[in-house]
Amino acid sequence: MAMPLLTADRLWRAIVAGLCGNIAHGTLMFLKDRMGWLPTFQPYQDLQRVLGEVFGESVQPALPWVLSFVNGTLVISLVFALIYARLPGRSGAAKGLVLGVLGWLAMGLFLFPMLGRGLFASEAGLGLWPAAFSLAMVLAYSVFVGIAYAALDRTRSTRG
Repeated sequence: MAMPLLTADRLWRAIVAGLCGNIAHGTLMFLKDRMGWLPTFQPYQDLQRVLGEVFGESVQPALPWVLSFVNGTLVISLVFALIYARLPGRSGAAKGLVLGVLGWLAMGLFLFPMLGRGLFASEAGLGLWPAAFSLAMVLAYSVFVGIAYAALDRTRSTRG
């Protein structure tokens, strides 16, 4: 079976769902900062440092946040829209959960080691807490993307 095309209708639903996921993720990150949770676990600062090393110069602190926002609003949400029908689960939240677990595995196995934090940020010196919090970060994003995408899909289908 061929992968469905990304129509204009799917595109705007994916982007709106991605924005919803980014709001959920951003809210959790805001709470992390305000509540002082895991103060030495700073993935955005780690990304900023690595980008600076790669480009050989200082990188503005906003750049990792902007990259994350664009990635969540456009890239991941568009991929989600394309694979939505193939993901296991009956609800948008369940499909988002699957996407989130896959994303968390990728982040734990590839991104954190590239940032010098080891598998699942195990070298952050905080035990299992960074792995657990990164799962919460990713699920906050992905479950809200799934809920929003499914809600927008229902709205579209009820209009005809």
